[in-house]
Amino acid sequence: MTGLHEPVRGKLLAVTRQLSELGLNRGTSGNASVRDGDGFLVTPSGMMVDAMTPHDMVQMEFDGKHHGSREPSSEWRFHRDILASRKEVGAVIHTHSMFATTIACLRHDVPPLHYMMALVGGTHIRCAPYALFGSQELSNGALAALHERKACLLANHGMITLGRDLDDALAVAVEVETLCEQYWRTLQVGGPVLLSEQEMAEAIERFKSYGRWKKD
Repeated sequence: MTGLHEPVRGKLLAVTRQLSELGLNRGTSGNASVRDGDGFLVTPSGMMVDAMTPHDMVQMEFDGKHHGSREPSSEWRFHRDILASRKEVGAVIHTHSMFATTIACLRHDVPPLHYMMALVGGTHIRCAPYALFGSQELSNGALAALHERKACLLANHGMITLGRDLDDALAVAVEVETLCEQYWRTLQVGGPVLLSEQEMAEAIERFKSYGRWKKD
């Protein structure tokens, strides 16, 4: 099994720390993974972020084998299954952030209340059915909810976001938490006025070139 290992370990730890600093995860909640060579690296199980070092990032193979002194996150199955089935995805982030988890506890999809929904790749964010954490059932539900999307909610649990790399997955996580907060706040005063299919289609088309360098 080959990979970049050390630089990738450091980047995974740095993004895991950012998730904590941004308030998207607290304590030992949440986890993240990134492709590395023929397999992937995932954050360890049950460790406080402040105690983690790059060496604690767990190297895994797609058959479920892992290497090193730490056990992988209990959620390694959905990290493995997403990375195995979505070749365009380079990183996966899972958080228990406040507003995404609040909406997930309501078991609501997040509807098209804002054009930034286009960032996740569709008109809404699906909420996967509830399943026990760490289970294959949870992974199967997440894969279905993530179809043609870069994010989903997990009922009574949290959110998952995907990206071409860790920075991209982090940016999506920040935006999903913002959208969930906006949705929650509008629910307090009767609910949002939703964008139409045509309005969302225009936003999705515009996002195909969003953030790219202008070509000469």
